[in-house]
Amino acid sequence: MSRFGTNTTIYGCIPKKTAHRTAMVMASPATQEPSSTGSTPVQALIFDCDGVIVESEGIHREAYNAAFKEFNVICPGQDGPLVWTEEFYDVLQNTVGGGKPKMRWYFGKHGWPTTTILEGGNAPTTDQEKEKVIDTLQDWKTQKYKDIIKNGVAARPGIERIMDEARARGIPVAVCSAATKEAVIFVLESLLGKERFQQLDLFMAGDDVTAKKPDPMIYNEAAARLGADPSSCLVIEDSVIGLQAATGAGMSCVITYTSSTKDQEFDDALAVFRDMTHVNIDMLLQGAYSGFDSRTFQSAE
Repeated sequence: MSRFGTNTTIYGCIPKKTAHRTAMVMASPATQEPSSTGSTPVQALIFDCDGVIVESEGIHREAYNAAFKEFNVICPGQDGPLVWTEEFYDVLQNTVGGGKPKMRWYFGKHGWPTTTILEGGNAPTTDQEKEKVIDTLQDWKTQKYKDIIKNGVAARPGIERIMDEARARGIPVAVCSAATKEAVIFVLESLLGKERFQQLDLFMAGDDVTAKKPDPMIYNEAAARLGADPSSCLVIEDSVIGLQAATGAGMSCVITYTSSTKDQEFDDALAVFRDMTHVNIDMLLQGAYSGFDSRTFQSAE
């Protein structure tokens, strides 16, 4: 039976160089021989959504910028609507988790904007007005994001296969995302299909917890709801923020990096992959990829 979050409708790192790793990077993930790690058997496989299931950074940035333009969001000292550049957003998304926290952080640092959301196109001065601005922007941005996803975005390579093969081996599969529930459900149903989404043993979104990644709260709660020992949970993340959340909960974590996170240092990651295309599920569950980093493998080619 599936376990979903409260009020949910069902429907950084090149590991430090070692002789072991140097030997491993000369083979692709699919050709390595399993090693005996003595680790606790995996009791649950947990996926992040943005960056793991879908490479979504550019889509989110496009949707935010469209929202800023729609509501004429102009921060102090700016001549026109706010635009988050690709370079800036790469830093922002890997510094602050969650959509609303990103905007709160930015406006808190750069000044609250004037916007047509408020009467007279004024800047918010009260906490209530600030929340209205954030909520309105986030809701509009979420719908824009969904519209873009509808136009044919695909799941990242290997993700659906890994999910299906884990379930076939009796391993519970979960998704824990910092994004809003509405957006995550739409993405998962669109990219994975409703049947695969409904088969998840657990789904949690940012709405289900009070602290966003890198805080480990969502993963702590996931382990409790799954009835799993955190040390026996394996998380698949794409960034240092996600890695910190997973390891902070006492879980192992593998990284499948994106174009914006590929240069991060994932020191505490079990392994680092470009994507999951050639990852063998049994070797993954056995911990046989410990120390592998596909970035080093690629540079050696």
